[in-house]
Amino acid sequence: MNGRKKVKFNGKLKSYMQWPLIMTVFLILMDFLVYCIDIKAGLVVSAFTVVYLIIALVLLLHYKPNIMNEMIYFATQYGQVQKKLLEEFDIPYALLDCEGKLIWMNYEFGRIIGKDKAYHKNIQIPFPEIDPGMLPSKRSHNSVEITHNERDYRVQFRKISVEILDKSVDIIEIPEGSSYLIAMYLFDNTDLNECLRENQAQKMTAGLIYLDNYDEALDSVEEVRRSLLVALIDRKITKYISDLDGVVKKLEKDKYFIAIKYKSLKDLEASRFSLLEEVKTVNIGNEMNVTLSIGIGVNGSGYIQNCEFSRIAIEMALGRGGDQAVVKDGENISYYGGKSQQMEKSTRVKARVKAHALREFIGGKEKVVIMGHQVTDIDSFGAAVGVYCAAKMLGKHAHIVLGDINGSIRPWVSLFLDNPDYEKDMFVTHAEAKSIVNNDTVVVVVDTNRPSMTECEQLLHMTKTIVVLDHHRQGSEVIKNAVLSYIEPYASSACEMIAEILQYFSDNVRLKSREADCIYAGIIIDTNNFVTKTGVRTFEAAAFLRRCGADVTRVRKMLRNDMASYKARAEVVRHSEVFRDCYAISVCPPNQALESPTVVGAQAANELLNIIGVKASFVMTEYKGRIYISARAIDEVNVQIIMERMGGGGHLNIAGAQLDGVTLEDARTKLKDTLIKMSEEGAI
Repeated sequence: MNGRKKVKFNGKLKSYMQWPLIMTVFLILMDFLVYCIDIKAGLVVSAFTVVYLIIALVLLLHYKPNIMNEMIYFATQYGQVQKKLLEEFDIPYALLDCEGKLIWMNYEFGRIIGKDKAYHKNIQIPFPEIDPGMLPSKRSHNSVEITHNERDYRVQFRKISVEILDKSVDIIEIPEGSSYLIAMYLFDNTDLNECLRENQAQKMTAGLIYLDNYDEALDSVEEVRRSLLVALIDRKITKYISDLDGVVKKLEKDKYFIAIKYKSLKDLEASRFSLLEEVKTVNIGNEMNVTLSIGIGVNGSGYIQNCEFSRIAIEMALGRGGDQAVVKDGENISYYGGKSQQMEKSTRVKARVKAHALREFIGGKEKVVIMGHQVTDIDSFGAAVGVYCAAKMLGKHAHIVLGDINGSIRPWVSLFLDNPDYEKDMFVTHAEAKSIVNNDTVVVVVDTNRPSMTECEQLLHMTKTIVVLDHHRQGSEVIKNAVLSYIEPYASSACEMIAEILQYFSDNVRLKSREADCIYAGIIIDTNNFVTKTGVRTFEAAAFLRRCGADVTRVRKMLRNDMASYKARAEVVRHSEVFRDCYAISVCPPNQALESPTVVGAQAANELLNIIGVKASFVMTEYKGRIYISARAIDEVNVQIIMERMGGGGHLNIAGAQLDGVTLEDARTKLKDTLIKMSEEGAI
């Protein structure tokens, strides 16, 4: 039978209690030294040493139980104090097991979740925002932001190891891998977040407002009333911005600078910039409604960058045709408005200036490389042929980059192949173009302004001289390093723009009949036989091409379809679905006999507009593992902003998009969801 073990001192306390005995040893040594000096003195010291030793032993043995009791009492009270402090701690605190189940919580934590200490459910029940992935498993700590009962909290988790407890306690068994608890703290950040939100709301937002058709609107009203029209426009803009607690400064006759608070910008976005529509109500007999463009810059590094953002935004708004607002929030860009058709400019001064600039850039380089967009159509091809002719007028060596030649342009390409009037390397592949382009080459991009849509995007990074000639509205993706960018959304086609440029490019311009036919065909296709987006300047360009030898009958014969394409187009129209009473949606059926199904889809979309009640048409075509959407409208719906929501772009009444990794049914569902959402927002 084992003897009873007594409770003993240990650690630093044991050493402290042994000091009197240790001092006795020093006294004995001292006594020995005193004996060596004087025996009588040694006896006296010995007597005092014995007395000291007896007293020390008596005190140690007598007070040891009392000291032990006091230490135990102190430890007990110390633990109670710690527990009390934790329970009354102002910071909400709780202990969880490794699976997120509540083990213990203090009063403040219980007050927040409205439970008492007997509550031991999973933490996800009072805080649904916390999922198991937020709990620290591999990491020692984690922090998340949540909202509970309209209060903002920062939740901090910390792992607490219980491995020592596992080794020293035998009454419980802790599963392997679960030898830790989780301490959970709640920090109320409501007031801090409110201050941050208020600070953000008070930030300055810079903006620019440009009147799109100032001169045209003034010309449409009597001269004596022009000052009144200007005053009413100024008053409308000033009152609108003043109601938002903003400031307006008129820079020029048709340009304004505005400064508003960030929270006011949210109001503008919520109303979808109603100023765009309100300014159109200003009418004192003017035949033309006034339209304006708005560019807003926000969340830059400072006021200077916000102003720069607003300048970029207004340029994008104007490049997209005006009558809209563009908000540049850092790298994000949002568009509002843009529902109306931009009025055609009556003056061709800009075309003349751009033509002279293009002549300078081409004249200063040794070679010219021209490319359009992927899946080349006749507008892109005709514009490229026009630029090729301009380069040859200056005696430059020019090339047109073509990828896969589809059925829609093969007859036109054959006009130039094996023709002694043209060089054999007039058309080059992607690989050949890469070997040609260098810093002494000017790359001309036609019929697109998006780098990802160009025939060979790598060429844009191989030269410093890039020219962009396009009639599509600009989107967020643009060719940023272009030395000359001529983008006119009012133009019917890229071929129309090239025809205008050629008239100012050189005196006594002469085109061969096949060259004029290509450019003329581009105008015919993009205007749907001069029905869509046709203005005075469109007919002037067509007249110039007719003078150069373009033949209408010859072009029409070249544009005829084969029987398979015609039947496929009829099938698309026959199986079309009218969605929400005004949107025609259909799918181009897969047909191995069709060489260019995307062209058939575009033609079918045009046909669907001839049906009464159809405001916009959408035809989806699956081609080479990708879904192509052709969107068309007459004047009531802006299909460009619809296609932009789906990753595409284009014109107000002619647009498209390309979808990867989806089926035709998925594309149809996505299109319908987009139409519903934009209708509810009032965007279309």
